[in-house]
Amino acid sequence: MNQVKCDCGHVNPHGTILCEACGKIIEDGTQITAEPVIDMRYEGSARRSQTYNKSMIDKVWNFFSSVKVGVWLIIVTLIASSLGTILPQEMYIPNIMPVADYYEDQYGWFGRLYYDLGFHNLYSSWWYLLLIAAIGVSLVICSLDRVVPLYRALKKQRVIRHESFLQRQRIFGTTSMEVSKDSYELLKEQLKKKHYNIREDEGNILAEKGRFSRWGPYVNHVGLIIFLIGSMLRFVPGMYIDEILWLREGETKVIPETDGQYYLKNVDFKLEVYDKETDNEAFSDALDSAGMVAKNYQSDVILYKTKGNTVAGEEPELEEVESSSIRVNEPLKFEKFALYQVNYKLDELSKMSFLLTNKTSGETFGDITINLNDPEKMYVLNNGYSVELMSYFPDFEFGEDGNPTTKSRVPNNPAFVFKMYSPEKPEGEVSFVAIQQTIEPLGDNEYKMAFNGIETKDVTGLTVRKDLTLWIIGLGGLIFMIGVIQGAYWNHRRIWIQRKGDEVWVAAHTNKNWFGLKREIQLVLTGTEIKEPMDQLKDNQVDEGETD
Repeated sequence: MNQVKCDCGHVNPHGTILCEACGKIIEDGTQITAEPVIDMRYEGSARRSQTYNKSMIDKVWNFFSSVKVGVWLIIVTLIASSLGTILPQEMYIPNIMPVADYYEDQYGWFGRLYYDLGFHNLYSSWWYLLLIAAIGVSLVICSLDRVVPLYRALKKQRVIRHESFLQRQRIFGTTSMEVSKDSYELLKEQLKKKHYNIREDEGNILAEKGRFSRWGPYVNHVGLIIFLIGSMLRFVPGMYIDEILWLREGETKVIPETDGQYYLKNVDFKLEVYDKETDNEAFSDALDSAGMVAKNYQSDVILYKTKGNTVAGEEPELEEVESSSIRVNEPLKFEKFALYQVNYKLDELSKMSFLLTNKTSGETFGDITINLNDPEKMYVLNNGYSVELMSYFPDFEFGEDGNPTTKSRVPNNPAFVFKMYSPEKPEGEVSFVAIQQTIEPLGDNEYKMAFNGIETKDVTGLTVRKDLTLWIIGLGGLIFMIGVIQGAYWNHRRIWIQRKGDEVWVAAHTNKNWFGLKREIQLVLTGTEIKEPMDQLKDNQVDEGETD
């Protein structure tokens, strides 16, 4: 970077407006205006984005260092985020059919368009992550472009400042009389009572306090950057897991994302509801209007861990780790996982029984019980009778082509295609059986499958959650709030008192709260011979703080 040497001897980077040491206006650094008060933003230091614009690196740097660009990136990201809330994201829809078909089935043409545009999985899409990364890059470059020159200027500032610097401060005044030594001592004492740090050089004074508040916006940026890093790490495999586990009573399943190491058994599901006769009468009106209201629902479970290495295709050997009851807001925790009770389903069909019956005589030749979640292929009865399950449709419906199909793997509306073998019909008879519906596609049969009963089970819905990014997000939020407090409740105040021949000059600056600064100057000058300085801006001008 080119350098510019001030008359005071200090060498400043090219683009500097005010000398970092003495504050003199450097004409090569900027266009000089006729305003009575100089612009003290960033102490008039040289910023790369306002100095260089030649190479591709300069252009990229200048683009992301713009506050307007950062604001627009945030606006675009907020708009994009809102699009992801119009319909449920893919992770929250039931796993009952292909995702595209589900959106079209539930939301029509709009759902199909929503899926085709990729909004069903918006928050992990490459372009959304690119927007988040762009905001992070903008925060980093904005901060570096401003905080480094600001720090350098504040670090190198001298006690003795150039006359033009003092004269063009907003608060400035002169005293044309000899000021006694006692007045200076009283002034310094009163400045110290106001917690000012005092530096002296040849009888001149620089009183300063609250410089740390200038770093508040950049502490905010650091917190936001850490927060964004934590948010993006959620898309790294293994860092964040939020899966749904549906578990029927008596069923044991592997817990998702545990690499087959942990299994969970649903021993029993319990549901308690409010009773207006035994519970508080205050609930009676709500129960009359809402009907059944859950008071508590919980899953009594057993957590297992596999022993040793499991060979693919073999049943794993399990050892019990813990027995627990999972309730709402009372999860089961193990290692870095937590299982939360979030949903349930009562009386899901579990088994259905049928009798092989002669349609003419009504004679039965045995019954079969079909496990709707794991049906067998062949059911052998006595005396040469047997039944083959040719097709099974757990959630039956007729497709657009008129053929039977299933909407999901959940047995909400089971239907079967049976082939019935008997000594009289060794080649078998085909029958399609659904709830309250029987079809014989190959003509009238001699035998039929007569419904004989059902068994149901309750199903619990658990969320499997693992979050290794929470502490990063929390740390970012904490640092951000520290920056907010740092910049909101303190301000950077400086008072210069310099001897100029037979006069004493007083100038002051703050990044915000000018009224407070003027009040404080009035108090510290009380009892001294130094006159109170004046506000060089008009009284009706808006009191605005400086933004770093």
